[in-house]
Amino acid sequence: MFEYRMTEIKNDQKLVKEFISGNESAFNRLAKRYQEKIYWHARRMTGNHFDADDIVQQVLLVMYKKLKTFNFNSSIYTWIFKITSTRSLNLIKRNKLRSFILIDKSIENRVTTKEDIISDLETKERLEKVERLLQRISPKQREVFIFRKFDDLSYEEISKITGKSVGALKANYFHAFNKLKELIKNE
Repeated sequence: MFEYRMTEIKNDQKLVKEFISGNESAFNRLAKRYQEKIYWHARRMTGNHFDADDIVQQVLLVMYKKLKTFNFNSSIYTWIFKITSTRSLNLIKRNKLRSFILIDKSIENRVTTKEDIISDLETKERLEKVERLLQRISPKQREVFIFRKFDDLSYEEISKITGKSVGALKANYFHAFNKLKELIKNE
């Protein structure tokens, strides 16, 4: 896992340097690498496809405008997810947590048999339940929970993204986990 991350970091740095040197296609490769990760992080934070899509566009635009001034003090991954989290939290504050979930078109398009339909419905129901429950905990706790459980980041990595101490992150995760456990028990 560590070697894989180090390879990714080196590849990201290479793409950034190429983009800074004027190679536009390097940005496209970097955007393609992170677009889905940005989407799913934003989707889990906002609970909404349209908001997540909007955040992806915002993050890619910020990346394009600011990447030439990137100073390599952190990894691109950390930088991108800091932008994504900030945009997600700002949108949550503006919209006061819309409780609106859409079915992902990719699930609809790949259904072919009765077993697929049942499996996809069960998967969709679980996803919707998790997204619905995530919307019922505070945005800061939700953010840490998503980074840990869905993005598989360490507390140190989350600390670099959010600027919060590891201790505060652990406390937020603990509270998020307990609140979600209680919500699941009550549903």
